Amino acid sequence: MLNFSPSCERNQGYILTELEQLFAPVSRVLELGSLSGQHALHFASGLPHLSWQPSDLMENLPALRENIQQGGVENCLSPIALDVTFAGDWPEKQYSGIFTANTLHIMSWPSVVQMFEHLPKVCLPDALLTVYGPFKYQGAYTSDSNASFQQWLQDRDPLSGIRDFEAVDRLARQQGFELISDIRMPANNQLISWQKLG
Repeated sequence: MLNFSPSCERNQGYILTELEQLFAPVSRVLELGSLSGQHALHFASGLPHLSWQPSDLMENLPALRENIQQGGVENCLSPIALDVTFAGDWPEKQYSGIFTANTLHIMSWPSVVQMFEHLPKVCLPDALLTVYGPFKYQGAYTSDSNASFQQWLQDRDPLSGIRDFEAVDRLARQQGFELISDIRMPANNQLISWQKLG
């Protein structure tokens, strides 16, 4: 598989266990930042009642498209190009679920802000937004390994970094989302869900 991620392979079973309940009422999911498509294929296969729309930056699309085609999961759709900072890239279609994993700490903070600003356009009423990854709480890391990871991220790209939960929750609330769950996951990650009000 192109762009294969060992961490995706390790965490996807734990995430799917939670999504089975969270996404039970969801019919269409837009995934932001699918990269290899491992999550898309695994979750679409495990949640056959919904359609899963993978997406990523244009430069990552050829590998993602090949992986999705090879995966052969019927309810996992052909990937679309999507730069979350560019309004024109967002699909016209609306979704009852938005999912993204390990993206907020890779993007710059202004990009995270723009992502949230564009989200309402693609959300049906009561849509669920679920984000997986590491977070800080009240400025503190949840583990020493996350503090080390932050240093690695900053050395690689000073604009990246583990985000403060409170700041992300504020962005969500500004766009009409309400926090409904924050689940502690293995490897010092969180699975956080918000629901669109109305």
